[in-house]
Amino acid sequence: MKLIKQVIYKWISSKFMGGCSNYNSLEVRRGCRSKKQARDKFAEGNIPHAKGTIFFNPFTAVKFAKEHGFPLVIKPNVSGFSRGSHFPIRNYKELWRAIFFAKLWWPTTVVEQYLQGKNYRVVMTKSGVISVLQRYPAFVKGDGVSTISTLIHTENNVREKMGLYPCNNPISLGQQTIHYLAKQGLTLSSIPDTEQQIDLFYRISLAPGGVVETIQRDLIPAYNNELFAKVLALFDAEILGIDVIMEQGIEHDARNQKLIFLEVNSRPYLNMHNYPRYGQADDLSEHLGLITIVKNQQADIF
Repeated sequence: MKLIKQVIYKWISSKFMGGCSNYNSLEVRRGCRSKKQARDKFAEGNIPHAKGTIFFNPFTAVKFAKEHGFPLVIKPNVSGFSRGSHFPIRNYKELWRAIFFAKLWWPTTVVEQYLQGKNYRVVMTKSGVISVLQRYPAFVKGDGVSTISTLIHTENNVREKMGLYPCNNPISLGQQTIHYLAKQGLTLSSIPDTEQQIDLFYRISLAPGGVVETIQRDLIPAYNNELFAKVLALFDAEILGIDVIMEQGIEHDARNQKLIFLEVNSRPYLNMHNYPRYGQADDLSEHLGLITIVKNQQADIF
């Protein structure tokens, strides 16, 4: 059985986890695996998080929607890189559709309240915050002259010249983008106003063309740093990628705004910190060199 697990985990690592770090013990990795585990830990430490529940029966999610209202987010209980996640869900039609597609990834599913705000990945170690990225979905900004199709081509060319590929992906002009534009009453031939931002997909992950911006760590208030340190301690980890949404932004004191911690990543994808679309990349090498790698880490077991 151990050999089978090693083979499966080796495949998972090669298929889905290229560029991800591996500093934490097997115990820590197991403790961070699911969204429910994270939510339970957040509750234990009095960390702000969204109300939610894990379900197998879809009618559990419908009941949750009736009790808590919209918007909501649906996501697999076990996944990564926002795979299978759908948000913001604004009505029951979108809810049923999201449930169906999320269960293609994992049979048990999470429904949570959704907060409209700024989405961050915070990399936290015992020496402190070593990098912060604000994450964006694929988007273009209008110039009052160019079509959305032309703007996408221009943006993709910029990314290529910046050397962001293959960590980042070009924005697609395929059916995914066409369908999302149609929801907004737009087409690839539409001409946005100057500085008008047009989102091209709902997910903030890199796979569908999302990008990241490096946030200066010295702009983060002391209280926020203490909050991230508390999360690290709750999971007894050497390093975590902490996902959080803040209504006003990470540069503002957490006590003065709405925020929700989403999940933690015991093997954060550090490679994307080297390829920001906006801002300067953080040099993580010095910080990572200070991490104590656990002996008998069992890195080859999921």
